[in-house]
Amino acid sequence: MSVRVVADSSANLVSRPEQNYYAVPMTINTDEKEYVDNEKLDVFQMLDELSAYTGRTGTACPAPGEWLDAFEGSDETICITLTGALSGCYNSAVSAADMYMEDHPGSKIFVMDTKSTGPENELLVEQAKALSGLDMSFEDKCSILKGYAKTTHLFFSLSSVDNFVRNGRVNPALGKMIKLLNIHIVGKASEAGELEPVNKCRGDRNALNHLYKNMKDAGFKGGKVRLRHTRGKRLAEELQRMILEEFPETDIKIHRNHGLCSYYAESGCLLVGFEGEA
Repeated sequence: MSVRVVADSSANLVSRPEQNYYAVPMTINTDEKEYVDNEKLDVFQMLDELSAYTGRTGTACPAPGEWLDAFEGSDETICITLTGALSGCYNSAVSAADMYMEDHPGSKIFVMDTKSTGPENELLVEQAKALSGLDMSFEDKCSILKGYAKTTHLFFSLSSVDNFVRNGRVNPALGKMIKLLNIHIVGKASEAGELEPVNKCRGDRNALNHLYKNMKDAGFKGGKVRLRHTRGKRLAEELQRMILEEFPETDIKIHRNHGLCSYYAESGCLLVGFEGEA
């Protein structure tokens, strides 16, 4: 039996029903407009409009009904969510899973709080899809996925934290200093699922050097790397060059962030999901 894979849009992937994969959109809100993070969203237009907007902005996770729509028709589902430390995605998905299994006796849904987002969740979706059609029990597939999650990591470089400031997650004085001094925040998804700053450095080159060193400190020796950027393709390509120079067999893919990750990480960001050590 093929297992359905479902994730929220922070994984930067769109629905592929032919692959039994469904993305459930987050939303980005202002007092005047709602941006739905799906394949129809013009991310650059959203960012330009938000940069000119002086009011309150925020994000909202999918309601249980939206998760239920994604589960509908499946007997076995693996659901991958944005870190529960920063969003209600996980709790909403769990509520929906409980309702679905109550209404569909015998169905099984495993909801994973990834403690992460972006390209690390992209790797987890890829692994779940690879496991979905294998001849083993649903429980064994979920166990393998949980083991794999211990070996994946997320690091990031941010050159602006305005939206974190607006949402009360970063001190406003730090946000102003980052812009004034051309400082990049290099950080990671912590074990608790929070975004943890690791380095503060000036300029793109120092940020890339710190990113790559942090990857190797986390056990990176090749394998899969997923680079996601927002108006930062040059940085992504330079990090790709650095990686392939040392590990030429690395499986690297570069893509743009979708709406949710672009909203929080902002223009000039680079997010790195990769396989390392537990």
